[in-house]
Amino acid sequence: MARVLSVINQKGGVGKTTTVVNTAAYVARMGRHVLVVDLDPQGNATTGFGIEWKSLPGGLYECLLEESVPHEHICTTEIERLHVIPATADLAGATVDLVHVDNREFRLQKVLKDMGDNYDYIFIDNPPSLGLLTVNGLVASSELIIPVQCEYYALEGIGSLLETVSLVRENLKSDIHILGALLTMYDDRNRLARAVFEELYRYFPNKIFRTVIPRNTKLAEAPSYGKPVMLYDRWSRGARAYKRLAREIIQTEGGQ
Repeated sequence: MARVLSVINQKGGVGKTTTVVNTAAYVARMGRHVLVVDLDPQGNATTGFGIEWKSLPGGLYECLLEESVPHEHICTTEIERLHVIPATADLAGATVDLVHVDNREFRLQKVLKDMGDNYDYIFIDNPPSLGLLTVNGLVASSELIIPVQCEYYALEGIGSLLETVSLVRENLKSDIHILGALLTMYDDRNRLARAVFEELYRYFPNKIFRTVIPRNTKLAEAPSYGKPVMLYDRWSRGARAYKRLAREIIQTEGGQ
């Protein structure tokens, strides 16, 4: 069965989608079969792989609400062994439409249940909120990656996120756990960045990735070209950092 990893943080702008797109790309390049699930109505993970959602007949919304066969909506990418279930404009209404659906928290889990045999990894890009879509992402996952930006308000809301994870674990998904917190947009010249790391350790003792993602212009530019950074500038600091992160995740195979 696939490892299902949710990249999650209720705070926006922390590098969540950047982490999904680039980590998934490198994990696929390292020989694994990878599926990216774009659960964020903004659809940035979809466009980050150069997929034009406006031209698609459907996507994740149809899988969640209309029980459409997931295979009908899977998109290929430039990267061998990497596929995407895209977000389209309809996904923005899913939170409201799911309210009256039976077992609404388990809809994504049901979508992915029969796909685990086809992939080694499934990465879920969650919305920057703790709503019903994110709860679906948590329930469908076994492991969590929490990106944390190196800034003054970085840890704002982490307590609420951990409380939500705890509630999901107690009531819906007992075997979900945190694989690690990931420092993003790190500038080692900044004393504040080092202070954030020290504070983060209080929340996640022994659960912080060794890899740190630096501030990097190439990481910011790559999405505008519809490419992971490995296809845009593979020698950039950002590309090398995400390659290390992918390797670090792969090294935990069988150890969770």
